[in-house]
Amino acid sequence: MTRVRRGYIARRRRTKIRLFASTFIGAHSRLTRTATQQKMRALVSSHRDRGRQKRDFRRLWITRINAAARENIVFYSYSKFMHNLYKKQLLLNRKILAQIAISNKNCLYMISNKISK
Repeated sequence: MTRVRRGYIARRRRTKIRLFASTFIGAHSRLTRTATQQKMRALVSSHRDRGRQKRDFRRLWITRINAAARENIVFYSYSKFMHNLYKKQLLLNRKILAQIAISNKNCLYMISNKISK
């Protein structure tokens, strides 16, 4: 029986996995089986952390707005500040409010005066 030459498909798949895992440390970047396992683990982590990142940034923005609102002594808390924003239909999202709180506190103070009247 003659010898059958295998195709390049398996080699191409392993090369693709090794390219993905090239920055991993030790055997995780060299051995195909462990590289495949680490690739799956990395993809699971990245998928999970995309959702977690959104939550973390929202928490950060809320913390910054709360600190700036308490500093101004116009509203005593973040929740009252946001409640008054929605009552006056000033629909600014938390990301923009947090940037205003950091860069220009006078502008946040003007907004809080506007909604308190």
